[in-house]
Amino acid sequence: MASPAETSVTYEELRDLENEFEDVETEIIRQQVQLSRPLYEKREKVVAQIPNFWPLVFEQAPQDIDEYIQPQDSALLLSSLSSFSVSHFEIESGGSGDPRSVLFRFEFAENEYFEDKVLEKKFWSRRSKGGWTGLVSEPVNIKWKKGKDLTSGLLGLVNAVWEEEKAAGKHWSTVKSENFTDKQKELKDQIEKIGLGGLSFFAWFGYRGRRVSAEENKAAIEKLQEKRQARKAAAEAGESKKEDDEEDVEEEEEEEDEIELEIFPDGDSLALALSDDLWPGAIKYFTQAQEQELASDDDFEDDDDVDDAEEDDEEDDADARPTKKRKA
Repeated sequence: MASPAETSVTYEELRDLENEFEDVETEIIRQQVQLSRPLYEKREKVVAQIPNFWPLVFEQAPQDIDEYIQPQDSALLLSSLSSFSVSHFEIESGGSGDPRSVLFRFEFAENEYFEDKVLEKKFWSRRSKGGWTGLVSEPVNIKWKKGKDLTSGLLGLVNAVWEEEKAAGKHWSTVKSENFTDKQKELKDQIEKIGLGGLSFFAWFGYRGRRVSAEENKAAIEKLQEKRQARKAAAEAGESKKEDDEEDVEEEEEEEDEIELEIFPDGDSLALALSDDLWPGAIKYFTQAQEQELASDDDFEDDDDVDDAEEDDEEDDADARPTKKRKA
C-alpha cells in the first residue's frame, strides 16, 4: 500500500478546493434552472393536451423510482394523476437561495383514495454544523378516505409525532428511545411491523431527513466561508492557519442516527431521482411508454396472425389428406 509522500499541501487546502468545485456546480445548476424554465413552461402547455401524459411517464419510471411504486400506488397514479411539476422555490422570482432546494407538486382528479386535489412536498438543501450536506423535509399529511390509507396509518402517525415535537420543542433524535412519547413508541412499533419492502410510494410524503434547521444551515455556511477566507489570507501572507480544536471536533462530529422513526429512509434519494431524472426526462419516458404499447399491440396482432395461419394449415392438411381405399 502506497503511503502519502511528503508535501506542503494541507488537507484544509484540498477541502477548500473541493468547496470551490461545489460553488461552481451550484452556479451551474442555478443558471441551468433559469435557462430551462421557459422550455419547461412550453412543455407544460404542450403535454396538457396529451391525455394521461404524466401517468404514462410514471408507468415508465426508471428503476430507482419504480421500486418504490406498489401496485396500488400505480393504479392510483394511472387513474388519477393529472399533473406533476418540480420547481426550485428558493431561487424563484430572482431569489438567491440554494438551487438544489425543490418543491414537488402532484395534481389529482377525484379518486377513491383521498380528498386532496393537490399534494406538495418541499425539500430544503441544508448544511449542518458538522459539515453534512443534503436534503431535509417536513411531513405532509394526506386526507385519506375511510379504509383507503395506502400507508396503513404511518403517514398520519408521522404527522402527529411532528406536531407533538414542534409543540415540545424537542426532536426525537435528541431523546432516548426509552423516553419516547406514546405516539413515538406507536410509530416505532408500526415501522417495525410493516417493514420497508412493501411501503407505499405515498409514505414518501412523510420523509423528514436529518434535523438541520434554517438557522443552523445559515450559521454553518457563514462559518465555512469565514474559515476559507482566513485560510486564503494566511496562504497569501505565507502563513499556516491552524484550525482550533472546536472546529476539528465539529468536522469529526458523529453522524446522528436519523432513521429510527423515519418511515421512508430513502426519501432524499427518491426526491433526487424525481427532480434530476424523471422531471427533465418526461418526454423520453412518455415516448418509451407509447413505443411499448405499440410493441404490445404488434405482438397481439402477430399472435392472432399465427393462430389464423395454424388454423388455415390444419384445414389445408385435412383437404390434402388422402382418403383410405375401401376394401372390396
